[in-house]
Amino acid sequence: MIYLLCLVLFSIGLYCILVKRNLIKIIIGLVIMEYAVNLAFILFGYRLGGRAPILAQDQTIKNMVDPLPQALVLTAIVIGLATTALIVAIAVRIYDRYKTFDITKIRRLKG
Repeated sequence: MIYLLCLVLFSIGLYCILVKRNLIKIIIGLVIMEYAVNLAFILFGYRLGGRAPILAQDQTIKNMVDPLPQALVLTAIVIGLATTALIVAIAVRIYDRYKTFDITKIRRLKG
């Protein structure tokens, strides 16, 4: 059920990218898609009643949460933040040049 909610969140972001014509709304859609994928990765590694992956000498591990998706998502968040900052910087430069965020007007103003 909760995986379906990740798909809905991803679909909302994809809708923003495909339908909207404002660069800022497209960037927000991209960020929504990114966080939907991150949430799905975290949910893949989750186990109901799972323990943290910390070992002790006298304990046996029975139901441990997988730490690999958590590490991957932490890396993806940092990379996504840098990518988003780059895209926003490019959008600001486009706005400085064309005085609009509308991509249909930007396409007409080539040159």
